[in-house]
Amino acid sequence: MERLMKTKMKKKWSQTISIYCVIYTAITLLNSILYLGSGIYEDPSGNWHELDRAIILLIGLAAFMLCTNLPVKPLILRYLIAYIPSQLLAFTYVWFTGLREPLAKTAYRDIWINFTSLFIILCIINTISDIHKKPKNKSN
Repeated sequence: MERLMKTKMKKKWSQTISIYCVIYTAITLLNSILYLGSGIYEDPSGNWHELDRAIILLIGLAAFMLCTNLPVKPLILRYLIAYIPSQLLAFTYVWFTGLREPLAKTAYRDIWINFTSLFIILCIINTISDIHKKPKNKSN
């Protein structure tokens, strides 16, 4: 029994790390394509921008993992319980980056749009996944 639990936990961590890597890669590629399309051939924020993206994604993914494991019903309430503090944490992180370098005028709006968009996409995927799992569980 203990071995089964360890295997499940290992699989869950492996999936989480894989999801993190895939999302980070996709966001980084999209960012690069948008910069290149705008005629910008180097990231003006440099390596800090990459690290900031990784940390914000980590905050968002941790919040999403939290909301998928909370024993709260209804589902929308579970999502809100995870979203609100994690969005505030993302805003706090942006504020701290302002101590390192001047923030863009749209920094808070940008983080709200990007963070919220990714969170909503993950919630939609999770909801669809839950809907597909329910009929399988009833037949067992």
